[in-house]
Amino acid sequence: MSPETSMQFRRAALIFTVVTFSALLLYTATDSIRPGSFSSSSFASIIPYYLNSSSSSPPDSTLELEEILKNASTANKTVILTTLNDAWASPGSIVDLFLKSFKLGDGTHKLLDHLVIVALDQKAYNRCRIVHKHCYGLITKGVDFRREAYFMTPHYLKMMWRRIDFLRTVLELGYSFVFTDADIMWFRDPFPRFFPDADFQIACDNFLGRSDDMNNLPNGGFNYVKSNERTIAFYKFWYSSREAYPEYHDQDVLNKIKFDPIISNIGLKIRFLDTAYFGGLCEPSRDLNVVCTMHVNCCIGMDRKLIDLGIMLQDWRAFVSLPSDLKNQSIISWRVPRNCSLESVRHANASEAGKD
Repeated sequence: MSPETSMQFRRAALIFTVVTFSALLLYTATDSIRPGSFSSSSFASIIPYYLNSSSSSPPDSTLELEEILKNASTANKTVILTTLNDAWASPGSIVDLFLKSFKLGDGTHKLLDHLVIVALDQKAYNRCRIVHKHCYGLITKGVDFRREAYFMTPHYLKMMWRRIDFLRTVLELGYSFVFTDADIMWFRDPFPRFFPDADFQIACDNFLGRSDDMNNLPNGGFNYVKSNERTIAFYKFWYSSREAYPEYHDQDVLNKIKFDPIISNIGLKIRFLDTAYFGGLCEPSRDLNVVCTMHVNCCIGMDRKLIDLGIMLQDWRAFVSLPSDLKNQSIISWRVPRNCSLESVRHANASEAGKD
């Protein structure tokens, strides 16, 4: 056999081997991903994208994030996270009320040591450095997150999905977290109310009475997530699901995928948080003796939110000033929603959706 013929033969053999091996992998994967066929251990090898893809953050950014998380974390590597853009960062705006709630709350002031504010633009980062000690700049090239993100606009959707991707990075770095929107007031330490055996627990717009009822309507503005293989896989699946539902935000996508067999097959344990403790304007916490957090959900527009947040803080101060016997009688209730209501959501959504 001539050298030229030998070379052609070896090249043909190599091509045949590669094609055969690729076909075998494809057959194995497609044969393995039938509904109900996953196990927690096989999930990583069958769908590498969900469990094995690396963080999209550049190395220097990841090192900086690790240092900030380390400085802010509790002894068991847990942090509190919120995101902030310029629209919510100006003096007298939402971030100031958010931080004030920690200072006025019962046992919440100490939690500020574990809060990391994730700034989505340079102005928000500069403002964070003035008002808080743990700040991280999450600047996304080609995207301007400075202005107010009106509900369900393309700008809003980009911001929400960027958040999900970032939170996955935090889990991959080994940190558990409580994520909180900045328009949530912290009135009590929530950690005693969390379920010790859950991987992922989330607040609700509407709570149906049982924490394990998958028909509860979740609200992505507040959740507690433990860092482990299951939650990392879940956040990757959640983020990737945006492609299947391109016009939905993260909360609506979660409401769809929570019934997906993948969730049970990776072994993720989900719990929904009772609105008696983790309330909002959609479904307020009625008893100020037990409330931990209150969210100005079901409300669109920063001006509306600011008014109702201010009233909420006034109500809390009035409650705290009561003698113990009157507190136990719960004679004070929330005066909100005032400017915010489900009706205002419908009107505001219709009028503001075109402002992006």
